[in-house]
Amino acid sequence: MSLWGAKPRWLTFDCYGTLIQWDEGLLAAVADILRRGGRGDVDPHKVLLAYDAIEHELEQTPPFRKFRDIVGESLKSAMAEVDVEIGPAEVGFLTDRIAAMSPFPETVPTLKELKRAGYRLCIVSNTEDSVIAGNVAQLGGTIDRVVTAEQAKAYKPDEALFRHAWRSIGARPEEVVHICASPRLDLAAARELGFRCVWIDRGTGREPLPDYAPDAVLSDLAGVPELFAEAGWD
Repeated sequence: MSLWGAKPRWLTFDCYGTLIQWDEGLLAAVADILRRGGRGDVDPHKVLLAYDAIEHELEQTPPFRKFRDIVGESLKSAMAEVDVEIGPAEVGFLTDRIAAMSPFPETVPTLKELKRAGYRLCIVSNTEDSVIAGNVAQLGGTIDRVVTAEQAKAYKPDEALFRHAWRSIGARPEEVVHICASPRLDLAAARELGFRCVWIDRGTGREPLPDYAPDAVLSDLAGVPELFAEAGWD
């Protein structure tokens, strides 16, 4: 599948799972919390699956809550499912670990290549400013704008977050290509709003939506510059 239309002025990116190693970092943090609590026998993958489902549900349940609060409630509920009790210290530990999560190996080189090609780069993320700052600091100064759920008071796939991002960067939807790894959040928004979208399928097992096909699918970010060159955008 190939992209279509005019060269975009802006590229928008999902952060966690696309630029930053979310699953890997979250799994390691949960495993550490379990070991610290003397429950190293519990499978952290089981906790991670529960956490992911709970976090998504809370993000879509009014009223709007800050990301830190959702992280805390999600972690407590997920740990309770495996009979592990945690407190504020563990919640703070996880939030700190999220802010310190590292980029994928190809992230910074790819972002720098896209900058050299003349694109402006914006992150659109289901987080809050104080958390994502630690991740953005690891991206080599390549990011021109960061738009968070905290700023828009809405979480993906709510269109309000994307519309807020477009207003913030002064671009129309047709002047943007979005690059993401999350089917049920970003691809769902692309389906509803009709913006161009590249899905980074990193083999996590997350399935594409049955009623939507992204404009292109890549296994990692390294293929983005070549994809855009093939579209005639170099």
